[in-house]
Amino acid sequence: MNRTTLSLIAGATALAAVTGFAALSAPDTPGAESTVKAAAQLPVERTSLLCPAPSMSDIAETSYTSFTPVTKGTGSGGKAELRAAAQESADGSGAGGDKGKDDGQSGERKTGKSMPTSKEPGKPVTGDSSGAESPALVGTADGRFAPGWTVQQTTEVAAGTGRGLQGVNCTAPDTSFWFAGASTAADRTDYVHLTNPDDSAAVVDIELYGKDGALQSTVGEGITVQPHSSEPVLLSTLTDEEQTNLTVHVNVRSGRVGAAVQALDDKLGGDWLAASTDPSGSLVLPGIPKDATSVRLVAFTPGDADADLKLRLASPSGLITPAGNETVHVKGGMTTAVDLGDVTRGEAGSLVLTPTDRSVPVVAALRVVRGKGDKQETAFIPATRPVGTRATSADNSAKGSTLSLIAPDRAATVEVTASAGSEGGTPVSKTYTIKAGTTQDIEPPVPGGLKGRYALTVEPKSGGPVYGARTLTATEGGVPGFTVQTLPDDRGTVAVPEADEDLSVLQK
Repeated sequence: MNRTTLSLIAGATALAAVTGFAALSAPDTPGAESTVKAAAQLPVERTSLLCPAPSMSDIAETSYTSFTPVTKGTGSGGKAELRAAAQESADGSGAGGDKGKDDGQSGERKTGKSMPTSKEPGKPVTGDSSGAESPALVGTADGRFAPGWTVQQTTEVAAGTGRGLQGVNCTAPDTSFWFAGASTAADRTDYVHLTNPDDSAAVVDIELYGKDGALQSTVGEGITVQPHSSEPVLLSTLTDEEQTNLTVHVNVRSGRVGAAVQALDDKLGGDWLAASTDPSGSLVLPGIPKDATSVRLVAFTPGDADADLKLRLASPSGLITPAGNETVHVKGGMTTAVDLGDVTRGEAGSLVLTPTDRSVPVVAALRVVRGKGDKQETAFIPATRPVGTRATSADNSAKGSTLSLIAPDRAATVEVTASAGSEGGTPVSKTYTIKAGTTQDIEPPVPGGLKGRYALTVEPKSGGPVYGARTLTATEGGVPGFTVQTLPDDRGTVAVPEADEDLSVLQK
């Protein structure tokens, strides 16, 4: 056997060990099967989630709920866990980085309790922390805990800037994020939280766009986020301009990060602003609370072309056009804000944006205010992806949760499952029909014999696409605290093409 043959065999053995030697075969003869077999939807095997540091307030109280829905075909192994990330300083200087390093004990020392570690899919686990020293968290789930893994972080702040209820879904790392609705106004304190889950540093640019276009700044260029660390960047340190409505683009040059904007107001409370879905010509912003006293739409188009959008409100009775706000013109590269007032007028509602003529990609979010006078609170609703195959909302209790579902195009049937409680309870499922063009507010099902907190899983069964959001409410001191999280597809499965062994590739 000559050296060439040995090399081929060795190469084939190594390739088979790494890849399973899966190859797509071309048809051998005319008329043979000429199309690749349909891809199979298989559960993902690993999921990463990143939770920002919850608060800089000494009186903050934060709860975490971790949950993985039961998914067929996942096997019996795996785990899901969260650990503390090193914490950079708010001014980006890196001071205090050592304080938050994960030395195997810092997570428990700083939170007063270990972070939740899942025991089994289908049952949530919870954890709590207090004060301003709670760190950002880096989470990983694999095996049967990976598909659809969701972690909700909810913080109550009784007084001060941003007081109220602040909630955020911990996010997957990525390389680009768009946030419409941030601000550098005098009464706002907005931070972009950047968390790096990897072993090498990430380099990030933060770009700001106001009503007249890009804000000039070199401070936001080339921000280094150290491995396994988190850095909050105060937006007002990136520019001297005070802008009431801003769009923030987090662009990762190298590596990947998780990103979220913490938007805190001196008088109107505050909340987390999650990233908008990718720029698109049509957008849905679901789940405006029916008692909203003020709604503001903030929109931005990343390109040079202007966008003309039709505004419609999906109410319980159908799609309606808000009087005086039939359309909105968004200039290319500029942030546009439209005040819609109490657009829902006491009914459930979602905003649907569609092009009036040609389609131009847009990102958008709503700033929503509840309450009056000095008893007002703020939350944000970004444009989101549809529920798709399945979406999950963690951190629900027996009272204070509202589920909003919208079917913008065609009627849809949806199954909503309440999981077991974190401390006990029996899962319950209910089926709902959402009429075309409507938003339906649902008082979600509650597990039988509920103890602790639970999760809701939403699964469309038939009909058109469905979008959703979950609102948590908690009134304290007369302030109607609330937070809204959208329900995009949990991406718990991935398409894997059918493949066949093809040793002929070694002869080519």
